[in-house]
Amino acid sequence: MSMHTSLRRTAATITNSTTSILPRLPTQPTATTFICSQCRHATLLRRPKRPYTFTQLITLSDGSTFTHRTTSPAPIYRSTRDTRNSLLWNPSSSKLMNVEDDEAGRLAAFRARFGRGYDVNTPAEPVDPKDAAAVKEKEAAAKAQADAEQEEEDNLLDLISSFGQNEAPPPEKKPFKK
Repeated sequence: MSMHTSLRRTAATITNSTTSILPRLPTQPTATTFICSQCRHATLLRRPKRPYTFTQLITLSDGSTFTHRTTSPAPIYRSTRDTRNSLLWNPSSSKLMNVEDDEAGRLAAFRARFGRGYDVNTPAEPVDPKDAAAVKEKEAAAKAQADAEQEEEDNLLDLISSFGQNEAPPPEKKPFKK
């Protein structure tokens, strides 16, 4: 804390009938008066922010519940992944060992659309000799389709790259003479 002292000088001046605009020097000794006062500027004291907390009922996946103080205003929180049903928190559970990581059925939707050919653990499906001819026909048709698309793309690229080549080149500028 700092203490500032201000100094005030008081002087008695004598005024004559003939006053000038210029300031006068004091003719008699001046008395000095000290005025001491404390000065404390208001400084901001940093305090930690304490947000309001709500009481929340947390429901685990097995149905057990407990209350918790949190900043979330939701009165009930239903947990889908917790210590009861996740292999991360319960690695010794044999019941959870065979559960696949399937977030919101995405793996099942992928398998419904593309089959199990991308699964690492699943062996490749055996091909029947009757189906071999059908598979070869499908591959040939797909190759022909890909070739046609490639030729069309090449034509478009040629068209784009040849744009502006038919125009006359701009005339050359003559050098500027000084």
